Amino acid sequence: MNSTIDARGLSCPQPVILVMGKIKEQASGAIEILVDTDTARENVSRAAKSKGWKVDRTEQDGAGYRIVILKE
Repeated sequence: MNSTIDARGLSCPQPVILVMGKIKEQASGAIEILVDTDTARENVSRAAKSKGWKVDRTEQDGAGYRIVILKE
């Protein structure tokens, strides 16, 4: 199952909280996260890794970033 979280416009720690909630719901697959600050990008990536998820890619997406995390 794949999911998308749009956390653009949210201040930390809100993007991390959204991602952690989705990780609890979704045991594996891919989650795409949209953020618009460097801080959110770094914090979301760090939080995902701490829960055993792999950061597959981080891409510039307009004024923000698209992060894809995976767990098999």
